[in-house]
Amino acid sequence: MKLISDDILIDSGQQRPAQEAIYPTFEGFKFWDPAAWTNGHPFDLYRKMREEAPVMWSPAEKGMSGFWSVTRYDDIKAVELAHKVFSSQRGSINMAVPDRKNWRPKKLVPAAYNSLINLDEPLHREMRMQQSGFFFPAYVDTVRDKVGHRIDQLLDEMERKGPVVDFVKLFSEELPLFTLCEMLGIDEADRPKVKVWMHHLELAAQFISNPWQTFLSEPMFPFRFNPVVNAMFAYGERVMADRRQNPREDLLTVIAQSKLNDELLPQEFLDGSWLLIIFAGNDTSRNSLSGTIRLMTEFPDQRAMVLDDRSLIPQMSEEALRMVSPVMHMRRTAVEDTELNGQKISKDEKLVLWYGAANRDPGIFPDPDQFNMHRDNVEKHIAFGHGVHKCLGSRIAKMQLRLAFERIFDRFPNITWTGKQTIAPNPLVHAISSMQVNLYGADGKRPAQVAVG
Repeated sequence: MKLISDDILIDSGQQRPAQEAIYPTFEGFKFWDPAAWTNGHPFDLYRKMREEAPVMWSPAEKGMSGFWSVTRYDDIKAVELAHKVFSSQRGSINMAVPDRKNWRPKKLVPAAYNSLINLDEPLHREMRMQQSGFFFPAYVDTVRDKVGHRIDQLLDEMERKGPVVDFVKLFSEELPLFTLCEMLGIDEADRPKVKVWMHHLELAAQFISNPWQTFLSEPMFPFRFNPVVNAMFAYGERVMADRRQNPREDLLTVIAQSKLNDELLPQEFLDGSWLLIIFAGNDTSRNSLSGTIRLMTEFPDQRAMVLDDRSLIPQMSEEALRMVSPVMHMRRTAVEDTELNGQKISKDEKLVLWYGAANRDPGIFPDPDQFNMHRDNVEKHIAFGHGVHKCLGSRIAKMQLRLAFERIFDRFPNITWTGKQTIAPNPLVHAISSMQVNLYGADGKRPAQVAVG
């Protein structure tokens, strides 16, 4: 079977577009630099780009090809729907594909390319349909009670350690990991390993951006990274072989038994497939949970509405997804000469779709910087993408978000972000790596325990 990584488009270092750019380029913000994202989405720049340069040529660092930045809602939807022209497979979803001599660790980089998210039609649909049963409403209902029980356990632990706690460490990074491990069928004994793998892969991005800071915080990281990654892939090979021989009722078995063109997936695709679910599913849900807490602190009138009427939680969750935009971008590659919003785009040029910009497009969402769960189009955000590549796990993510806030507001109706947070250097997801909250509100008073009887 031919791998995506076999003929993926390698960056040429192109710094100027092949066709004249009709819109200005705004300098200053380095989209490609992970460190540029530690203050979150650049909403002011997004606004300027939407208004004056909706398809803006963005130069990149040396060795990396520049790309077209797309910021308007309708333009991004148009690109997502024209999947025969704008490919996911040709250059992957990653902003850049380095020269093969720089693909390190050896197995990790190909795994990032050989997965469902990077496939084009019809192979994308073929693999998606084989996995989709675990993302349909019927299956979501089967894990709801387990997720609810885990939420209660996490809230108990927060209360024991409160009132001031790190919401990310104690809740929002724990809940999605539990849910995904349940879906995949990862044995209880192996779940702590998954947490270690995720931690080291997240640190890798920080290490690239700021090696000294990472080294000072975790001096052993550079020495542990390769052994940890090797252990992760050894686990994947072992568990996939086992699921082919001893199938279970879980998503790991579905992945292990999946076929493309009637051929079982090679190990490179197996690695990419289960890792995609673990990491993509965790990042989006984790940052949506944390971002919603932040928004409820910034918009107390909206919180008050939800506390008065819990049936608004689904609408609150949709509006929070729009404003947080946990996935910051996806990338497509033109497979032929084409045009978008008047701008000519040449074959093999990259387009980067900035979802945070589209989700605050005032032409679609009036007064876009205000949290308003009563918008007529509250579900029209594209936080999960659009078209054939819309996130397969969106139902699972929404279930977690809604169930979490039903129970959080029951236990801690005044939970408040203190203003302290850390956003990791990551250009792909809005990675809130730490966020301090006070469970009982700004004054931090623990409710009095009243004796009964």
